[in-house]
Amino acid sequence: MKATVSDEMKKVLIRQHYGLAGDHSAVKLCTWLKKSLHDEGVCYKQKFYGIRSHLCLQNTPVLNWCSHNCPFCWRVGDFDLPDKDLEWEKPSEIIDKMIDAQRKLLTGFKGDGKTNLEKWESAQNPKHAAISLTGEPTLYPYISELVKEFHNRGITTFIVTNGTYPEVLENMNPLPTQLYVTLVAPDEDTYWKATRSRLKDGWQRLLRTVTEVFPKLKTRKVIRLTLVKGLNMHSPEKYADIISKSGTHFVEVKAYMAVGNSTQRLPYDSMPTHDEIRNFSEELAKHLGWKIIDEQEASRVVLLAKEDYDWRKNVNEAPF
Repeated sequence: MKATVSDEMKKVLIRQHYGLAGDHSAVKLCTWLKKSLHDEGVCYKQKFYGIRSHLCLQNTPVLNWCSHNCPFCWRVGDFDLPDKDLEWEKPSEIIDKMIDAQRKLLTGFKGDGKTNLEKWESAQNPKHAAISLTGEPTLYPYISELVKEFHNRGITTFIVTNGTYPEVLENMNPLPTQLYVTLVAPDEDTYWKATRSRLKDGWQRLLRTVTEVFPKLKTRKVIRLTLVKGLNMHSPEKYADIISKSGTHFVEVKAYMAVGNSTQRLPYDSMPTHDEIRNFSEELAKHLGWKIIDEQEASRVVLLAKEDYDWRKNVNEAPF
């Protein structure tokens, strides 16, 4: 049986401005790509890591499958795990379709009168793949091959994973240019409330990823905290204890943003202010013995690194 989403779900996704790329993959233009085309600002990932917003291909190879059902997720949901023995499209097919879908989504910007046409032309050939749009990317059985195919085309990659498949990360070859793991909770009780996980051992899997697998991976690494007031925005000392074992290069402390379908599950005041994120980051940095090295107020995000870590040098070693 083919891996595919229902026709009804496809209609929903198209209404939400996804560009479908085959049976189970998609792209979507993020707000910051659009802003960059209009010279109105760039994503914090460009500010922090040099990932140029207008050249970014935000994508997923697993449109509607995830091991978590986090209430703060802006995606459509309701996620589930894929059936075994599904037939999946191969990476070369997927990437061609993703780039075509991205170009179609970009079409209307050429004549809107506000677009930087030089950027628009460059955006037709993306240079960076953010495998992070929706779903859990490590559920795609050819994730290593997908990364390799992107790299063969001169496109850098990052993957955002929820960390529940440590064995996939452990065996990835090649690794993405940059790897994010979302540390969604400081303890097991919070984990279940924050994820509504499909996996009985989800917390143990996440801990194994962060504390055992992550330290061994030879790529640029980020631990991300997506914080929701009243849910997982507590116990910075517990987060610090876990992070201290991770071997990560950076920690991003990011506010939950009240957008998309999450607004149907959470009250608006679940979204922390930037000042609250900054204060939490200061506490976390204190427990880690790290420092705040950057922030972007518009995205309510703060970046931490070790005191002795030459982060600018390492960013340049893996250029985007």
